[in-house]
Amino acid sequence: MSIRFAVASITRAQPLRLAALALVFALAACGKSASDDAQERKMAEQAAAREAAFAAEQKAWRDDRVSKLTQPEGWTSLIGLHWIDPGSHYLGSDADNGIRLAMGPAHLGLLHMKSGHVRFVPERGAAVTVDGTPLTGSATLRVDDDPAGPSKLGFDEGKGVATVIKRGDRYALRVKHADAPTRTGFKGIDYWPLDAKWKIDGRFIAHPPGKTIAIANIIGTTDEVPNPGVVEFERDGKTFRLEALDEGDQQLFLVFADRTSGHGSYGAGRFLYAALPDAQGRVKLDFNHSYNPPCAFTSFATCPLPPPENRLDLAVNAGEKSYSHSTP
Repeated sequence: MSIRFAVASITRAQPLRLAALALVFALAACGKSASDDAQERKMAEQAAAREAAFAAEQKAWRDDRVSKLTQPEGWTSLIGLHWIDPGSHYLGSDADNGIRLAMGPAHLGLLHMKSGHVRFVPERGAAVTVDGTPLTGSATLRVDDDPAGPSKLGFDEGKGVATVIKRGDRYALRVKHADAPTRTGFKGIDYWPLDAKWKIDGRFIAHPPGKTIAIANIIGTTDEVPNPGVVEFERDGKTFRLEALDEGDQQLFLVFADRTSGHGSYGAGRFLYAALPDAQGRVKLDFNHSYNPPCAFTSFATCPLPPPENRLDLAVNAGEKSYSHSTP
């Protein structure tokens, strides 16, 4: 082979080799890109599925919350809170009653309280029930601190319900009615946007057994409430603590205020429930479930207020906002 032919052969072969190498690299690049695209699509689908599941769970919680709030005996049905002094008091919607109801029959009956016992005698001809059973004679009404719960005094064809509650050493008649303006005029709840970052892992630190904490309420009394422990959590690199209350329902009850209180959320604070801690003391706090106390919807409730320990130097921009559609 001549030198000229050899050089020519090399010269002709060089572009072919370069083209082959380029094709190999191109195919390799295409293979990597396809794999990366598939992985990215999978990750995007998983993220979308998590977001959809989170949104669905939050919607279910909100729907349940509104359903309970607006049911015929929900908090929006309150029409009165009447403190009961010892002695006898006529009950009804007419002005001549000692305890005047905002709605219902003109004359319902006679309420008598002595030594913490409340007895009710219906007006002749009044259609009254106690715990769903028609009342023909007198009945002693259970109070809300009774293990069986309070007796339900029904009237106005079942649309009205009255119960006796005890707050401190005082007794009151709490009255609800399905046609309450606060219920029939309910306009819905405003929320901060859903944010999965407000679903926070906390740590439960138990207090000594039997510990209580003083909890004031909106009517000016104070109760010693079981205080099983404190929940610690972190947000924005800082550690916060919330004293937990025990209402006997296998949950932790948190009453808190934060920097949004009175500036977007209800001024007297909000409520939050959390499942009991696991064996390692872990607690899940979902501040998207922070909700307004009954007092945000009616002036006839007796809501607990946040203890000083639960006033957070933190803006909790999650959960329910202030309710601005209350009916006088």
